[in-house]
Amino acid sequence: MQMLISTIIDGLNLGSVYALVALGYSMVYGIAKMLNFAHGDVIMVGIYSIFVCLNANILPVPVTILICVAVCGLLGFTVEKLAYKPLRQASPLSVLITAIGVSYLLQNLALLIFKSDRKFLQSFLDLGKISIAGTELPVISLVIWGTTLVVMIALDIFIKKTSMGRAMLAVSEDKGAAQLMGVNVNATISLTFVIGSALAGIAAILYAAKYQNVDPYTGSVFGIKAFAAAVFGGIGSIPGAMIGGFSLGLIEALTIGFLPGSLSAASDGFAFAILIIMLILKPSGLLGKKKIEKV
Repeated sequence: MQMLISTIIDGLNLGSVYALVALGYSMVYGIAKMLNFAHGDVIMVGIYSIFVCLNANILPVPVTILICVAVCGLLGFTVEKLAYKPLRQASPLSVLITAIGVSYLLQNLALLIFKSDRKFLQSFLDLGKISIAGTELPVISLVIWGTTLVVMIALDIFIKKTSMGRAMLAVSEDKGAAQLMGVNVNATISLTFVIGSALAGIAAILYAAKYQNVDPYTGSVFGIKAFAAAVFGGIGSIPGAMIGGFSLGLIEALTIGFLPGSLSAASDGFAFAILIIMLILKPSGLLGKKKIEKV
């Protein structure tokens, strides 16, 4: 029983990070109608920014956290302006190839600067443990879950209740009509990238606090899994991204924890196999909406 509880806690921790990254994927796809496969690498950049700040050993933890979110947000804004904005009218395939190229660019820049060896971070959010019903629960796990839920609720309120959020909804429905109604489409898409990348920065903080390591390929692995989580829950849906992230994290943790050694090594394969089955049964995902196009 103790092992099951511990495994579920690990799965929820992992799923929370997946969910935050999946939120970024869902936002960008839902509004800009593009798959930003460089999104996962923004996490990697964020974790390296934490690594640099911790090594400098002159900045307090709150400042390090703000720097991470700011770096990720600025990176998202820069990538959108330089790589994606010129392709606004290009074919989806061109944008997809560009996204993959940006991903490799960020990975190789990290290789040049930090080399290929895994870097280990000192614990900068060591909050200890608490006992609940005889189970030792790391406080950082509660922080991770709470942060993820707060971000999801805040993002949902922002999208539905603010003028900028409603502009995002308008652009997601019909860019042309939104522009005719006075919405600045380019500014809206840029803001979407900044918010999505800031979410990746928050995921980077939570990942660094819990797992305390990074290498140039950390983001690509997380990006692919978070994309799978977004599709599983229904890409374009904020609650769907959360459900997909938590589901994928739990599946991965339970596979590693309870299957024999040779099978547990294929935990990623089990997760993606379930995704494939899900897409066969419900292609739009758990909470995705079917769109009927009239021709």
